Amino acid sequence: MQIDRGSYPDARTPWDDPSWRASALGWLDAELGRIGVRETGARRVRVRPWSVIVRVSAVDPVWFKAAAPGAAFEAGLGAALASWAPEYVLTPYAVDAARGWSLLPSGGSLLRALPPGPDEWEQALTQYAELQRAVVPRVSEMLRLGVPDAREPVALFDEAVASNSTLTAVERARLLELRPLLAEWCSELAAIGVPDSLDHADLHDGQILVAGGGRYRFFDWGDANVGHPFFSLLVALERAADLHGPSVVARLEDAYLERWTADGLTLAELRRAAAVARRLSQLTRAGSWGRLFPTAAHLGDPERAAALLRLLG
Repeated sequence: MQIDRGSYPDARTPWDDPSWRASALGWLDAELGRIGVRETGARRVRVRPWSVIVRVSAVDPVWFKAAAPGAAFEAGLGAALASWAPEYVLTPYAVDAARGWSLLPSGGSLLRALPPGPDEWEQALTQYAELQRAVVPRVSEMLRLGVPDAREPVALFDEAVASNSTLTAVERARLLELRPLLAEWCSELAAIGVPDSLDHADLHDGQILVAGGGRYRFFDWGDANVGHPFFSLLVALERAADLHGPSVVARLEDAYLERWTADGLTLAELRRAAAVARRLSQLTRAGSWGRLFPTAAHLGDPERAAALLRLLG
């Protein structure tokens, strides 16, 4: 097997535990046999502080994913999304929700491989909004699956500031001074009245699959939260702006927001909600960096601190 540790060669993960590795690969082998996959080449392993992924070479490649404990909900969430809104997501071949393991089809090419133009981004974000709207009635079920609750951003802020080990005293003081204003932003956002839903929290062109016929599927839900749906705009619009320039942001944001006017809110109201949500979504980005394997947890604190400090503008 080929092992890719990326920028984290020294990060310790369950992959380094022979008993865990034997158990995971045994489960993988059993599930591959059940669905009749015939391997055609060497397996490739991608080890990161937040997940272990095994790519199984086959006529149609298959992917095993083991999420860190803080993201173990991803397996059960993936299966649930496939039953609630199958046209927007991958349907797993198998999941072990208790252990956070999934076996997934390849699902086609990444949007990143096109490379995408503004038209493709617009289509993808519009369909992503449709997915979010489809699962609004499923908020309670998602929470029962263990998807992190981000519906109270001030509580996220308090926990992130208190638990971060890399903030300096000056940085911590500046953040605490911001807290009253942050609470005002949260109140303003809630008053606009957009319903809570699923926030991917790391939506970019490497997390979107081209399904053909103008359709897209969304995957890799390990950073997800239940909270304000517009939190998802931050990463997506920053990535699109990197590729196509900042002038594309307003067009893509409006295309996404248009789907939310069905609830009676005006585009002007939704634009204001999006502006506030994009700032507050630094909190869910900080939260994502807390979901690493326990033996690699220290690697997340600098990234968590950086996300918090971006709140200061």
